[in-house]
Amino acid sequence: MPSGFRWTTFDLTSSLSRDWQQEIAATAADADFREFPRTPILSREGRDVQRIYRGRVHAAEVRQNLPWLYGLYRGRFLDLAQEVSDEPVMAARDDRYGIVLNVQRGTEMRFECHIDSNPLTGLLFCTDHLAGAGGELVFAHDPDATDVEAIEQDRSVIRPHAGHLIVFDGRRHPHYARPLVSASDVRIVAVMNFYTESYPESTRPRDLNLHRFGRVSGQGRASEPDHGQLGSACS
Repeated sequence: MPSGFRWTTFDLTSSLSRDWQQEIAATAADADFREFPRTPILSREGRDVQRIYRGRVHAAEVRQNLPWLYGLYRGRFLDLAQEVSDEPVMAARDDRYGIVLNVQRGTEMRFECHIDSNPLTGLLFCTDHLAGAGGELVFAHDPDATDVEAIEQDRSVIRPHAGHLIVFDGRRHPHYARPLVSASDVRIVAVMNFYTESYPESTRPRDLNLHRFGRVSGQGRASEPDHGQLGSACS
């Protein structure tokens, strides 16, 4: 890959519990499916695209229904993210966007073209998809790519493999998830925000939290529920 884009893959299939996929699938069945508005600052969609249909299991539901996954985010997965960085890596202090599930069902959903606001993103693929089945994660080699067509002209493609965790810096490479090919297929991925000493959580754009969580109270916490789009790469 001459583009300079790199990612690191960890195969965790032998270390996860036997029924981990079933537990995640059960939680994902109750995801928030709707048209999400494009994300301020981070979106790289074409001007004519204002909303993208997809599903999300919000961070509070992940923590409540999948406490073991939340624990891995702050434990084992954090340790693996540290392996790809030369400086200290931290999980998000704010649980509202630390780890979520992104869900696609059928052929009408995809994930928004965007860049990330955080220096490291972790993705745990929770479903398998054969070659040609869609659901691939596509990264542009051109940092100025501004829509799906531009990304697809020169790109790196990652096909989801259940149990594989990938870690990458998506701040300079626009990326999106392709639609699925089969109407009966489901794509689920756990998306994690990580921060570093030189790019701490305080660098997260304030407008991003306002978009995702609504009006901010005097204590800096959201006073309305999460009805927005992304927090990071895919989160």
